[in-house]
Formats: sequence, C-alpha cells, structure tokens
Amino acid sequence: MPDEPLPEPMRTTTEDELRAVTVGEPQRLDGTISLAEYDPAWPAQFAVEADKIRGALGERALLLEHVGSTSVLGLAAKPILDILLVVANSADESAYVPALEQAGYVLRIREPNWYEHRLLRGIGPAVNLHVLSPDCAETERMLLMRDWLRTHPDDRELYERTKRQLALKTWQFVQNYADAKTAVVEDILARARAAGG
Repeated sequence: MPDEPLPEPMRTTTEDELRAVTVGEPQRLDGTISLAEYDPAWPAQFAVEADKIRGALGERALLLEHVGSTSVLGLAAKPILDILLVVANSADESAYVPALEQAGYVLRIREPNWYEHRLLRGIGPAVNLHVLSPDCAETERMLLMRDWLRTHPDDRELYERTKRQLALKTWQFVQNYADAKTAVVEDILARARAAGG
C-alpha cells in the first residue's frame, strides 16, 4: 500500500546535536537515500569483518553480531554493514579504539549521553561498527529487531515499505532518515516484546 501515510518522526536530530557527537565534521547528505536490494554477499562480508575485529581485539570483543537491515535475508538496505561490538567499557576508548584504527576503522561518533555508544566506520565494504558495553538496552533492541524481522515477513515487508518511502525524500543528514524510521521500528519492537521475542 504505497499511499499509506508515513509515521511522523518521534524526534529529529538537529545539526548542532550531530556536531556535538561527531568526531570531525558531520557528513551532509542533502539528498535521498540509496537502498540496495538484499545482497547474499553481505553475511560473508560480515564474517570477514568479524575476523578482522576479533584479530584486532582478541578477548576484548565480548560479543560481535551482524545487525541492521543487511543482516536480514531478503531485506533491502543501505549497502553498509551494521556490526554490533560489545566491549568491557565502551567509554574506555584507549582499550579498543587504537587496535580498531590499526585494523582500518575510524572513530566517527562518541555519545557519552546515549549508552556511551561509539561508532567507527570501515570501508571496503562500508561498515558502521557500533560499540556498546555489556548489559546495554540498545544491544537487546538491535538483536530483537534483527531476530524478529528474520522470522516475521509481515513486519519485514512493513519495514521495507517504510524505508523505501522515506528513502525518496530529501534528507540533510542520514541520521534524519534514521530518525524518521523510529516510529515504525518502535511499533515492530512492541509487537516483538509482546510476543516474548
């Protein structure tokens, strides 16, 4: 149903908020989002990146998971692998960032007020490496969303339809597109939690 109204964003991140958490300059989009059809190479690309991260961190990598849309079979996505890495203390950058930088990742986001989340970027393939500490609510959320979409085609189709509609709009920053998806993501997560997912 392409003519369904899109949900309103729960909130939109401002440029000042992005500047406050970005290492370096925030990258402007000022355009639409490019979605790719599901690529069966994505899981293998994740496996290569996971080996690289484990090689850099060893036992400091407490959990390493392929998350986000590229981790869901059949789901269109921005062709960027989202990887979740749990370390003992994500705020202690000296314990893991230098090793990851040696492996080719670049620290781009530092969010002390949001679970001490750090984001490092990789290229070839494009990677968003999300770093969190143990027992973080966002870890549960990422894994629940992935697992639910893998097993519930109706919500997978709803999410893809929403993403395709939003991708056609012009966004100042990619984060604004992500913000606009929040309402449908929260609806899907509510169903997953209600089902004991």
